[in-house]
Amino acid sequence: MTSSPKDSGIRLEPGEFGELVDRAVEELPEMFRRRLDNISIAVEDYPSDEVLGSMRPRPPRHGLLGVYIGVPYTVRPGFPVSGMMPDHIELYQRNIESVCRTREEVVEQVRQTLIHEVGHYFGLDERTLRRLESAGKRRR
Repeated sequence: MTSSPKDSGIRLEPGEFGELVDRAVEELPEMFRRRLDNISIAVEDYPSDEVLGSMRPRPPRHGLLGVYIGVPYTVRPGFPVSGMMPDHIELYQRNIESVCRTREEVVEQVRQTLIHEVGHYFGLDERTLRRLESAGKRRR
């Protein structure tokens, strides 16, 4: 998920940000959460050059809020595969903070970014996720 920075950002302690991520995971509906056993979720300040280099088109370092790395649930075999790396979601704390002005905005952005990346795990492409996100905003 990408975004553009706002004029000013907020800074949270790494532990506090991690707690927000944990809470966002806990708030996912059980039917989705129970299928996330193979996914690790990490918080990084910014995306690595390796992550950025693997994406097409390459996003700006300070615009990427999160990324899903792995084999989508919809195309994975129904049995364990030897050598298959665990799926991975990274959320980029400094980038998320840069698009938020308040702690409440950070809470909401973490939730939205996590849901977006979990959507990729369940096989949704960027266009579909953007359409769903827009529909959700119109309903609020």
